[in-house]
Amino acid sequence: MENPLKYTIIKPYKESHISIKDQRICAYRCENKPCTYYCPSQVYYWSDNAIQVDYTRCIECKACPFGCPYGNIEWHYPKAGYGVMYKI
Repeated sequence: MENPLKYTIIKPYKESHISIKDQRICAYRCENKPCTYYCPSQVYYWSDNAIQVDYTRCIECKACPFGCPYGNIEWHYPKAGYGVMYKI
């Protein structure tokens, strides 16, 4: 699979536009951690008994809030002038 980030320029804002609402849900209720594999740019990963979010990789496909079986991901567009820009 080709890396989707190859076709993007991402200008991250100083604060994340993605957050986990409750880490306890990830740790104790979410067995398969689907966010760690359905995100095409690998924004989410499991480390130190918590879901970690690398928002600087986000390509703004907005799949994450819909793919979380517990509705535990808060997502909004980055501040204007920041985020992903696609190369043509």
